[in-house]
Amino acid sequence: MNENKHAAGYLARGLGTKKWFVIILALALLHVLPWTIPSHIIHMMIMIFIFTIMGQGWNVLGGYVGQFSFGHALFFGIGAYTSTLLFLHLGLSPWFGIIIACMASIAVGLFVGLLSFRYGLSGPFFALIMLAFAEIFHITFITWKAVGGSLGLLIQSSGNAPLLMQFTDKIPFYYISLWFMAAALYVVWRFEKSRTGLYFMAVREDKDAAEALGINTFKSQMIAMAISAGMTAIGGTIYAQYLLYIDPDITFGAINSVEIMIRPIIGGPGTVLGPLLGSVVLTPLSEFTREVFQAYSGVYLMIYGIVLVAVIMFLPEGIIGFANRMFEKFRTR
Repeated sequence: MNENKHAAGYLARGLGTKKWFVIILALALLHVLPWTIPSHIIHMMIMIFIFTIMGQGWNVLGGYVGQFSFGHALFFGIGAYTSTLLFLHLGLSPWFGIIIACMASIAVGLFVGLLSFRYGLSGPFFALIMLAFAEIFHITFITWKAVGGSLGLLIQSSGNAPLLMQFTDKIPFYYISLWFMAAALYVVWRFEKSRTGLYFMAVREDKDAAEALGINTFKSQMIAMAISAGMTAIGGTIYAQYLLYIDPDITFGAINSVEIMIRPIIGGPGTVLGPLLGSVVLTPLSEFTREVFQAYSGVYLMIYGIVLVAVIMFLPEGIIGFANRMFEKFRTR
């Protein structure tokens, strides 16, 4: 018996060592990659990283706690506009603006969470209240001339200015988005292994049972909302500085909420790598369909809808969930 335990321990440590070796090797390859690929592929990789950050934010709330949101563009827009307005009017570097943007987004998220979770809103009701708040901000920013109105805000380029998060080349943004994405994946991985993460999943599986076990479900949901809002705001700030232009449709629009939400759903909600896998699959598809069907507005959204319906019908646990089921079947055989 003791020999079996020792053998199992050695095996677990061996698998753990191999896992970290693979992770370090993948990060090393990603750091070398931008020097070997053309500019348009670097752009696609940046968008994959940014949408993984925001998808991971959605995943914390929708995947781990089970509160599906149809309005995460709310946090994206707050992050993008907060850092941009601070930069344009106060000259505050986006490196500091990203912190304030996170705090502003978290504050709004906690307010929405207080209204929702205190009164037990969940499922379609929570999804609709998130969509409603995103649309409120959308309409407000369209008519608010002080923040650019429907024309949006153009960030004047300062050339190669690292302290202002501005660069003349895409490669620095590649590394910035890569590092933030790696940090987001690590944070969610740590939470998944923590007591708080277990509380999240207990609330997702059965809220009443979790309360019966003594879990403060309201607190768990509010923590998830804060993490979710903050991560999404980080993606909004990087996105704004990368494109140097934002407007209410790009930031608060319902299309953006779909873009953020669909990636973790496709990849596998409630998993660490789900948002990354979904972004790797959907971002090239999005770029390709936009280019091919650019003369037909909205066609790429129809394709998104078809993909989403197909995944919900045939892969309800996402690509990772399907792969896990196939692996379990293969192992049992």
